[in-house]
Amino acid sequence: MSVFVDTSFLVALLDEDDARAGEAAKAWRRLATLRTPVLTSNYVVLESCAVAQRRLGLPAVRRLVRQLLAPVTVEWITRSDHEAALEALLLAGRRGLSMVDCTSFELMRRLDVDECLAFDDHFAEQGFRAPA
Repeated sequence: MSVFVDTSFLVALLDEDDARAGEAAKAWRRLATLRTPVLTSNYVVLESCAVAQRRLGLPAVRRLVRQLLAPVTVEWITRSDHEAALEALLLAGRRGLSMVDCTSFELMRRLDVDECLAFDDHFAEQGFRAPA
């Protein structure tokens, strides 16, 4: 079974000053040891690159793309995922919920993935959980 990885987790891996950097590194090493398949979406890659570049600079983006994402399968958001996520975002009417999160939820449901690496409470609210 695959585990989905979110921007919040990837940024924590990149930023050693992040309050959850140690927790992220430990979980990442554990998945690597267990050879657990990890996936994300092209929207999360886009968002992660933007956040990393803004907060940490281009060297962090290089590390993200060339190291952290190297073993990760990137699934592309379909038109259907995008449209369902946009509708869910509008229906939720919550300022803190992002379109990228909504597309992640749609993708995870479509691929039957219920575990995720995320430091974003919206995933737990949607019924997703951290790997055991």
